[in-house]
Amino acid sequence: MFKKIAADALGISDIGTIISPVDYDKTDADDYVMHEDNEKIYFLIKTKADEYCFTNLALIHVDGESAISSKRTLKRYPYFQHKISGVVLETAGKIDMDVEIKFNIGPINFDIDVRKDQIEQLKDLYKALIQISELTAENELYIKMASQSLDKAVSVLQNSRTDDSNLANTYRELTDFGFTWLTSVHGQYHVKDFGEVFEKYINN
Repeated sequence: MFKKIAADALGISDIGTIISPVDYDKTDADDYVMHEDNEKIYFLIKTKADEYCFTNLALIHVDGESAISSKRTLKRYPYFQHKISGVVLETAGKIDMDVEIKFNIGPINFDIDVRKDQIEQLKDLYKALIQISELTAENELYIKMASQSLDKAVSVLQNSRTDDSNLANTYRELTDFGFTWLTSVHGQYHVKDFGEVFEKYINN
Protein backbone atom coordinates (compact mmCIF):
# COMPACT_ATOMS: atom_id res chain seq x y z
CA MET A 1 0.00 0.00 0.00
CA PHE A 2 2.82 2.38 0.90
CA LYS A 3 4.52 1.75 -2.47
CA LYS A 4 1.30 2.69 -4.30
CA ILE A 5 0.98 5.92 -2.32
CA ALA A 6 4.62 6.79 -2.95
CA ALA A 7 4.32 6.10 -6.67
CA ASP A 8 1.26 8.30 -6.89
CA ALA A 9 2.95 11.12 -5.00
CA LEU A 10 6.03 10.97 -7.26
CA GLY A 11 3.97 10.88 -10.44
CA ILE A 12 5.34 7.49 -11.50
CA SER A 13 1.84 6.03 -11.53
CA ASP A 14 0.83 8.53 -14.21
CA ILE A 15 3.02 6.97 -16.90
CA GLY A 16 0.60 5.45 -19.38
CA THR A 17 0.63 2.23 -21.34
CA ILE A 18 -0.76 1.93 -24.86
CA ILE A 19 -3.36 -0.84 -24.78
CA SER A 20 -3.50 -3.48 -27.51
CA PRO A 21 -6.79 -3.71 -29.46
CA VAL A 22 -7.37 -7.25 -28.16
CA ASP A 23 -7.62 -5.78 -24.66
CA TYR A 24 -9.94 -2.84 -25.39
CA ASP A 25 -12.91 -4.73 -23.98
CA LYS A 26 -11.11 -5.00 -20.64
CA THR A 27 -11.01 -1.24 -20.15
CA ASP A 28 -13.57 1.05 -18.52
CA ALA A 29 -13.67 3.33 -21.58
CA ASP A 30 -14.97 0.56 -23.82
CA ASP A 31 -18.22 0.54 -21.84
CA TYR A 32 -18.89 4.11 -22.98
CA VAL A 33 -18.09 3.72 -26.67
CA MET A 34 -21.23 4.04 -28.81
CA HIS A 35 -20.79 0.75 -30.64
CA GLU A 36 -24.47 0.97 -31.63
CA ASP A 37 -23.58 4.02 -33.77
CA ASN A 38 -20.50 2.41 -35.35
CA GLU A 39 -18.11 4.17 -33.01
CA LYS A 40 -14.76 2.35 -32.91
CA ILE A 41 -11.70 2.60 -30.69
CA TYR A 42 -8.47 3.32 -32.57
CA PHE A 43 -6.07 4.18 -29.76
CA LEU A 44 -6.19 3.79 -26.00
CA ILE A 45 -3.74 4.91 -23.32
CA LYS A 46 -4.20 3.72 -19.77
CA THR A 47 -2.53 4.97 -16.60
CA LYS A 48 -3.31 3.83 -13.09
CA ALA A 49 -5.59 6.84 -12.69
CA ASP A 50 -6.94 7.60 -16.17
CA GLU A 51 -7.87 6.21 -19.56
CA TYR A 52 -7.60 8.19 -22.81
CA CYS A 53 -9.67 6.53 -25.50
CA PHE A 54 -9.47 7.88 -29.07
CA THR A 55 -12.36 6.77 -31.26
CA ASN A 56 -13.36 7.82 -34.75
CA LEU A 57 -15.86 10.27 -33.20
CA ALA A 58 -14.44 11.54 -29.92
CA LEU A 59 -11.87 11.45 -27.17
CA ILE A 60 -13.31 9.60 -24.19
CA HIS A 61 -11.48 10.48 -20.98
CA VAL A 62 -12.08 8.28 -17.96
CA ASP A 63 -10.73 10.70 -15.38
CA GLY A 64 -9.49 9.32 -12.08
CA GLU A 65 -8.74 11.48 -9.07
CA SER A 66 -5.57 9.54 -8.30
CA ALA A 67 -3.98 6.13 -8.66
CA ILE A 68 -5.23 5.10 -5.22
CA SER A 69 -8.85 6.21 -5.68
CA SER A 70 -11.59 4.17 -7.33
CA LYS A 71 -13.62 7.28 -8.20
CA ARG A 72 -13.86 8.02 -11.92
CA THR A 73 -15.44 10.80 -13.97
CA LEU A 74 -16.39 10.22 -17.60
CA LYS A 75 -15.71 13.07 -20.05
CA ARG A 76 -16.48 12.93 -23.76
CA TYR A 77 -15.06 15.35 -26.34
CA PRO A 78 -16.53 14.94 -29.87
CA TYR A 79 -13.99 16.19 -32.41
CA PHE A 80 -16.55 18.19 -34.39
CA GLN A 81 -17.46 20.19 -31.26
CA HIS A 82 -13.99 20.46 -29.70
CA LYS A 83 -11.25 21.48 -32.13
CA ILE A 84 -7.89 19.75 -31.72
CA SER A 85 -4.88 22.08 -31.73
CA GLY A 86 -1.37 22.51 -30.36
CA VAL A 87 -0.33 18.89 -30.93
CA VAL A 88 3.20 18.26 -29.63
CA LEU A 89 5.22 15.07 -29.17
CA GLU A 90 8.16 15.11 -26.77
CA THR A 91 10.61 12.24 -27.05
CA ALA A 92 12.62 10.90 -24.12
CA GLY A 93 16.10 11.77 -22.97
CA LYS A 94 18.57 9.14 -21.79
CA ILE A 95 17.35 9.12 -18.19
CA ASP A 96 13.66 9.73 -18.91
CA MET A 97 11.17 6.96 -18.26
CA ASP A 98 8.50 8.32 -20.55
CA VAL A 99 7.59 10.28 -23.66
CA GLU A 100 4.80 12.86 -23.80
CA ILE A 101 2.04 13.80 -26.18
CA LYS A 102 0.40 17.17 -25.62
CA PHE A 103 -2.61 18.72 -27.31
CA ASN A 104 -5.62 20.94 -26.74
CA ILE A 105 -9.14 19.77 -27.43
CA GLY A 106 -11.30 22.85 -27.31
CA PRO A 107 -10.10 24.85 -24.29
CA ILE A 108 -8.89 21.72 -22.44
CA ASN A 109 -5.18 20.94 -22.35
CA PHE A 110 -3.98 17.33 -22.24
CA ASP A 111 -0.46 16.24 -21.33
CA ILE A 112 -0.17 12.44 -21.41
CA ASP A 113 2.96 10.53 -20.39
CA VAL A 114 3.58 7.17 -22.07
CA ARG A 115 6.25 4.50 -21.63
CA LYS A 116 9.20 5.45 -23.78
CA ASP A 117 9.46 1.98 -25.33
CA GLN A 118 6.09 2.67 -27.00
CA ILE A 119 7.28 5.78 -28.83
CA GLU A 120 6.72 4.29 -32.30
CA GLN A 121 3.04 3.66 -31.54
CA LEU A 122 2.68 7.13 -30.05
CA LYS A 123 4.07 8.63 -33.26
CA ASP A 124 1.06 7.15 -35.09
CA LEU A 125 -1.34 8.91 -32.73
CA TYR A 126 0.61 12.15 -33.14
CA LYS A 127 0.22 11.95 -36.93
CA ALA A 128 -3.51 11.25 -36.67
CA LEU A 129 -4.14 14.17 -34.31
CA ILE A 130 -2.08 16.53 -36.48
CA GLN A 131 -4.11 15.50 -39.53
CA ILE A 132 -7.45 15.95 -37.74
CA SER A 133 -6.31 19.39 -36.56
CA GLU A 134 -5.35 20.45 -40.09
CA LEU A 135 -8.50 19.05 -41.71
CA THR A 136 -10.72 20.78 -39.17
CA ALA A 137 -8.99 24.12 -39.75
CA GLU A 138 -9.29 23.76 -43.54
CA ASN A 139 -12.95 22.79 -43.34
CA GLU A 140 -13.77 25.80 -41.15
CA LEU A 141 -12.12 28.02 -43.78
CA TYR A 142 -14.19 26.50 -46.61
CA ILE A 143 -17.44 26.97 -44.67
CA LYS A 144 -16.53 30.59 -43.89
CA MET A 145 -15.71 31.28 -47.55
CA ALA A 146 -19.01 29.72 -48.69
CA SER A 147 -20.98 31.87 -46.24
CA GLN A 148 -19.13 35.01 -47.34
CA SER A 149 -19.85 34.20 -50.99
CA LEU A 150 -23.57 33.94 -50.31
CA ASP A 151 -23.56 37.21 -48.35
CA LYS A 152 -21.85 38.91 -51.26
CA ALA A 153 -24.43 37.56 -53.74
CA VAL A 154 -27.29 38.86 -51.59
CA SER A 155 -25.57 42.26 -51.31
CA VAL A 156 -25.17 42.47 -55.09
CA LEU A 157 -28.85 41.61 -55.56
CA GLN A 158 -29.96 44.28 -53.11
CA ASN A 159 -27.93 46.91 -54.97
CA SER A 160 -29.01 45.78 -58.44
CA ARG A 161 -31.56 47.48 -60.66
CA THR A 162 -33.82 44.44 -60.85
CA ASP A 163 -37.46 45.35 -61.40
CA ASP A 164 -39.18 45.73 -58.01
CA SER A 165 -41.89 43.27 -59.03
CA ASN A 166 -39.26 40.59 -59.60
CA LEU A 167 -36.96 41.50 -56.71
CA ALA A 168 -38.94 39.60 -54.06
CA ASN A 169 -39.09 36.44 -56.17
CA THR A 170 -35.42 36.68 -57.10
CA TYR A 171 -34.43 37.26 -53.48
CA ARG A 172 -36.53 34.29 -52.33
CA GLU A 173 -35.03 32.05 -55.00
CA LEU A 174 -31.52 33.12 -54.02
CA THR A 175 -32.06 32.54 -50.31
CA ASP A 176 -33.68 29.15 -50.96
CA PHE A 177 -30.75 28.19 -53.17
CA GLY A 178 -28.30 29.57 -50.62
CA PHE A 179 -29.81 27.58 -47.78
CA THR A 180 -29.64 24.35 -49.80
CA TRP A 181 -26.11 25.13 -50.95
CA LEU A 182 -24.79 26.01 -47.49
CA THR A 183 -26.43 22.89 -46.06
CA SER A 184 -24.58 20.85 -48.67
CA VAL A 185 -21.29 22.63 -47.98
CA HIS A 186 -21.74 22.25 -44.23
CA GLY A 187 -22.45 18.55 -44.62
CA GLN A 188 -19.35 18.11 -46.76
CA TYR A 189 -16.93 20.06 -44.60
CA HIS A 190 -18.38 19.72 -41.09
CA VAL A 191 -16.87 16.27 -40.52
CA LYS A 192 -17.87 14.25 -37.47
CA ASP A 193 -16.30 10.87 -38.26
CA PHE A 194 -12.51 10.77 -38.62
CA GLY A 195 -12.25 7.00 -39.00
CA GLU A 196 -10.42 7.35 -42.33
CA VAL A 197 -7.70 9.42 -40.69
CA PHE A 198 -7.15 6.89 -37.92
CA GLU A 199 -7.24 4.02 -40.42
CA LYS A 200 -4.48 5.74 -42.38
CA TYR A 201 -2.11 6.49 -39.53
CA ILE A 202 -2.78 4.01 -36.72
CA ASN A 203 -0.85 0.81 -37.43
CA ASN A 204 -2.08 -1.68 -34.83
